[in-house]
Formats: sequence, C-alpha cells, structure tokens
Amino acid sequence: MKKRWGLSAAALLLTAAVILPGCANKQEAPKEALKSAAIKATTLKSYEMKSKVVINNLTIDAPAGGETDATTAQVLSMLKNADISVEGVYQAEPLQTELTMVLNLKGDMTMSFNIPMVMTGEKMYIKIPSIPFLPLPESIVGKFVELDPKELAEQGGTDWNPAAMDTQKMQKLSNEVLNTLMGEYDEAKYFSDIKLKDAGLPEGVEAEQVVQFKVTNDNVKDALTVLVNNALPKIIDILGKEEYKGMLNIDAADLSKAKEELKSSESRKEFDKDLADLGKYLTINQFHLNTAINKDNYPVYQDLLMDFKVNDPDKGENVGLSVSASSQYSKINEKQTFKIGIPKGEDVITLEELQQQFSSLGTY
Repeated sequence: MKKRWGLSAAALLLTAAVILPGCANKQEAPKEALKSAAIKATTLKSYEMKSKVVINNLTIDAPAGGETDATTAQVLSMLKNADISVEGVYQAEPLQTELTMVLNLKGDMTMSFNIPMVMTGEKMYIKIPSIPFLPLPESIVGKFVELDPKELAEQGGTDWNPAAMDTQKMQKLSNEVLNTLMGEYDEAKYFSDIKLKDAGLPEGVEAEQVVQFKVTNDNVKDALTVLVNNALPKIIDILGKEEYKGMLNIDAADLSKAKEELKSSESRKEFDKDLADLGKYLTINQFHLNTAINKDNYPVYQDLLMDFKVNDPDKGENVGLSVSASSQYSKINEKQTFKIGIPKGEDVITLEELQQQFSSLGTY
C-alpha cells in the first residue's frame, strides 16, 4: 500500500498501546471491556507506572549506495535491541508528575542515557545527563533545567495556552478517541479473551481478565478500511469539540478540510487502489495488544507485539520492524511518594544559563 496507510495504522495502534489505561468487568465481552476502559480511566487520580519499548529487530534492504549504506548499517546496529524504559509517578491534585527515562543503545556505540523529569501545573524540569560524545561542564551535569512553558510561548511569539498542561483533559481526550477507535471494530474479527495462564503476565501482576486486540494479514485490509472510513471522521469530530480545540490549539477550518479530504473522490480512489495492492507492500507477521484488568476494573498491565514488513518493489526497498512494548500500573488512586520531588535552589539552572554553557563550548 505504498507504505503510507500501513505505517500510519501501525503508529496509531502503537500509540494506543502506550496510552490506553482502562478497565473492564470480567463478565463483560472483550470489546465492551475495552470500551468501558475509556470511561473508567477518567477516575484515575494517581498511580505509579512502568513502561518499556524494545526494538527487537530493524532491517532495511535497499540498493547499494556507498557511504549511505555504511551510515545506515551503523544506525541499525545502534537501534537493534535498543530499548527505552520509563518509570514514574502521577497525581492529579496538586498536579505533579515525575518520570525517569532510560535509553539504552546497543551495537558498536553502546551507550545509556538516564534522564529524570519533573512536571507540575506550571513548570517542567529536565535533569542534564552525562553524554559521552558531548562533554558538558561538570558544573551543570546533574542539575535540572527549569522550563516555563508560558515564557517559552512568549519568546516564540505565541499565546500561552494553560489548557495544554491539563493532563486530566488530555487523558479524557485520549480515552474518547480510543473508545471511538475500538468501537468501530467488529468484536468477532478483532477481540478475544486470553486465558490468564497464556497471557504471559509478569510476576506480581494480578488480573481477572485479559483482552486481546489483534490484526493479521487476513483482516488488515478491513482494519484499514474501518480506520479511514469510519473511525477517522469521528475522531476529527472529537478533536473539533470546544473543550479540546483550545487545549490543542486546532483551527476548525483545518479539521473541516481534513474531513473533506477523507471523503473526496480523489482520496477515495487513491485509498482503494492502495488497499487493493496492500499485499504487495505490507506483511504483518504479528500484531496484538493485550490489556490485563484487575478485580477493581483497572488496568494493571499491557503488552504489545508488532512485527511487520513494508516493501517498495518499485525502489527495491524492504523495511522490517519488530517492536515489543509493555506498560504496568500500580498504586492506583493511592497517596504517592515522589522520589525526586520538585527541584529547587542550587539544583536548578535556567534555560538561559544552559544556553550560555553551550555557547562557551562553541556548540550552541
């Protein structure tokens, strides 16, 4: 399918795997369980979370290109088996989130980055890591850069939009979009219950129900048709709601134009042609999203496996990608303990001070 629709759908569903907190009653049918998730998730006031994304395999086969081939090989070597993990704590009132992101790169240039972050309703703090190939002054390594979104907006010549920091409203939007997306898919084709013993849940995860959403080569054409014809127009309408437009700073005219393009005869003709040729361009080896729900109807664990190939016979290019991802939630709606806290005093530097340090290195 000329890569576009296949990759877009994969990216959308991968996003769903990372941000889909939800619930289900163990007596509910699989699809209804996930639809209920969007509603229940709006009650999340606090939680601890652990997420991880691993690139199991990444291959790019393309015509010989000399130096480009060497660069591509080096990048592939670094990314293969690379992983990103995030651990954090969230509370809605007063708004405070802290995350520690760890990026591990493999291959000939093995390296690891550990980046703690703290967010409140008004500020964001990012800890400056020690980076091997970027020798930063010891005086700033380990300090937190304080970012003020309001000041950054003013410096960029735009109006500050405090609604953009409303995590609860963003969560509500995500849930509404995912509820709409999942609601368009036929239960018999895409949803099923997985036996607990077959779900591969980590030790310590207690679940009452595990629901799987699955896409295969047999139903991928139908999945994309449902996405483009049914789900996307409704999602555009959701984004156009008054409560979300301001938060996202979306122009209603742009949304209207996007919806018209989806319905235009030219777009429909191009989509139908791409869909008919999909088998030439996209092969899904595996694609499933599992959501485990505990006795209190909250998600405690999710995992995604996405393994596909995209081919372009006209250019002789073949791309293979296998990614696994997981998310685990605990201490839901309990009082949280923040290990980092809100940085202050000598532990904090301003963005201007960081820029001055880079300038002194001749790298900014």
